[in-house]
Amino acid sequence: MPKDIVLLATPSGWRHSTTTVDGTIICGMTRVPVTATAEQAKEGAAAMLRELGREFHGTALEVTWEPDRVPGSCIGHIQPRPESEHKEAGQLTTES
Repeated sequence: MPKDIVLLATPSGWRHSTTTVDGTIICGMTRVPVTATAEQAKEGAAAMLRELGREFHGTALEVTWEPDRVPGSCIGHIQPRPESEHKEAGQLTTES
């Protein structure tokens, strides 16, 4: 189950590093354009996590974003939420 996510802007696009509850780190590119803003990168990461939560864990996920401290870097904390707390099944909300 994912626990935290870090987004980093690089010359080749936004990358993510996701930490799981057991300490595993999964890294890769987000599915947003190279020119995406931080908000667009957060939305792309949210979509990725929503799909992951629904497909692999059968649960809705919610991410709470810390205030951006460093340009080109975003940190989010991920929590599972019961489906009944969401208007749409599998909804992942983003709070900035």
